Amino acid sequence: MTISIIVHGGAKTIVKEKVDANNAGCLAAVEAGWAILKQGGSAGAAVEAAIRVLEADPTFNAGFGAVLNTQGEVELDAAIMEGATLGWGAVAAVQGVRHPISVARKIMDRKPMLLVARSAERYAAENGAEMCAKENLIAQEQKEEWEEEQEVIDRPNTIGCVALDSNGTLVAGTSTGGTTNQPAGRVGDSAVVGSGLFADNRLGGCSTTGDGESIIPVVLSKTAIDFLAGDRHPDEAAQMAIDFLASRVSGEAGCILLDRQGRVGWAHNSSDMACAYMTEVQDKPTAFTRRYAQEHAFAR
Repeated sequence: MTISIIVHGGAKTIVKEKVDANNAGCLAAVEAGWAILKQGGSAGAAVEAAIRVLEADPTFNAGFGAVLNTQGEVELDAAIMEGATLGWGAVAAVQGVRHPISVARKIMDRKPMLLVARSAERYAAENGAEMCAKENLIAQEQKEEWEEEQEVIDRPNTIGCVALDSNGTLVAGTSTGGTTNQPAGRVGDSAVVGSGLFADNRLGGCSTTGDGESIIPVVLSKTAIDFLAGDRHPDEAAQMAIDFLASRVSGEAGCILLDRQGRVGWAHNSSDMACAYMTEVQDKPTAFTRRYAQEHAFAR
């Protein structure tokens, strides 16, 4: 078994001038999680730390920098799941919460459930989560795109992370601002266990990204995990899951996987998917913005 961590910044088209920002953001997230894992910390803490980095980076569609709904507001979804007990926690359609992944983890650690909207916000405030005015989560770029009704190109659906710690525990997490101009209250796959994320110590952990309405009906994360059976490599399982989605529904999607050995895999049918990973057999983390284009690789 090899301790490992992998993150994604969303399935999307990454324009040339934003490649460096996507790579740097994913690497910073991996480094935050890896700092915990290499000290013997838990996969849950590592996933939370990595996702908090992405939630604070306006390059990504999660937390600050998330897309705006039809009302010109940010609504956030997040979930986390650990593979030892199948414990999980999730929030959806929350406003004024800086790090919804941390609220999801608080829920998982106490009593697994999905909380939504104002009830989730009250839970967050009552349990010490970082709160802010809902307007403070709106980044200038997203505000301008919404006001000018611009076509949004470089804006993913979800960010996520999967980690395996020294105890052999797998944890997966996701966080998102949804889709541009989504109806208020719309919830996609990110907060749905089995679709946006899944973790089971017997096989592996997965986080997905893409069109939630396509990911949900094929239960993409659970499907990808099931493909790990028989010691299949995560790269093959990830591609099989994306191929299965494409055979049944339309839409773009991507997924990242770790198996119980700590092997890494990912696949996507979008033009790009920002991704970074680190394992204890590497000297340094590596990032990519496209699965099969080595010229997009970046490391530090």
